Amino acid sequence: MKICIAGAAGAFGMKHLDAVSAIEDVEVVSVVGGEPDDIESFAKQRGIAHWTKDLSESLARDDVEAVILATPTQLHAAQAIQCLQAGKHVMVEIPMADNLDDSVALVEAQKKSGFVAMAGHTRRFNPSHQWIRQRILSGELTLQHLDVQTFFFRRTNMNALGKPRTWTDHLLWHHACHTVDLFQYQTGEKANVVQAMQGPIHPDLKIAMDMSIGMKTPTGKLCTLTLSFNNDGPLGTFFRYICDNGTYIARYDDLVDGKENPIDLSGVAVSNNGIELQDREFFAAIKEGREPNGSVAQCLPAMETLDALEKVLQ
Repeated sequence: MKICIAGAAGAFGMKHLDAVSAIEDVEVVSVVGGEPDDIESFAKQRGIAHWTKDLSESLARDDVEAVILATPTQLHAAQAIQCLQAGKHVMVEIPMADNLDDSVALVEAQKKSGFVAMAGHTRRFNPSHQWIRQRILSGELTLQHLDVQTFFFRRTNMNALGKPRTWTDHLLWHHACHTVDLFQYQTGEKANVVQAMQGPIHPDLKIAMDMSIGMKTPTGKLCTLTLSFNNDGPLGTFFRYICDNGTYIARYDDLVDGKENPIDLSGVAVSNNGIELQDREFFAAIKEGREPNGSVAQCLPAMETLDALEKVLQ
């Protein structure tokens, strides 16, 4: 399978390049860059034959079957729809859009096209969260309360590599999206009660730097989410699953119990890299002609909940 990665020179574009290199029978034949990328040098360093700063140029290539979009959030929905209309399967990095209307439009475009469209909700694929899900589905665990901290130190507009960004990230529509989807995925329910507060708006970035979110499902399961761009370490996202039969703490691809005893995840999946597992699901769904786990349709309820949270903040 020959694919294109757009936003390849960015922090997550490179994560996808690394992930794809570990997957058999998939080849990156085209990369798309933006300003201020030197996408030509980037492609040559990695032995990729085609490079461009115009996504349409890659979409016009007959040898491109699928596209991974790791571009700025504000471009996600329009570019994903562009890929589908060009007859390409597409995986768009989280979030699929930064508003509900564009999310709905993307889901409708996927239905009309019949091509695979998947959102990059990596938490569905991290072995730590898969281990929890398997036990929820078997009845061994029932989630009572998911407590999550998402902490970064980004008082200037920097990306995950510490380089200047050309666009502005968002705590609600990007970082909260991970947890909102994971909570509803693990419980099998959509939150019907939501609450949210945010701190002052940054004078230059024009976004809230701190946020507090609460959610409750119809059966009473709770999620408490704290987010900050002001926190000076430790950085990352930490998930505490408080269940009826145990407490577990997930840190990306690692999992411990409530007493910090490591959980063996060696048999959960073929890799410990959540992004690689996410990409494997995308390619497998294309080859098998099926809906992927994390399809844009499956992730739409998370976008609906984010929209409800935004209305509370307003």
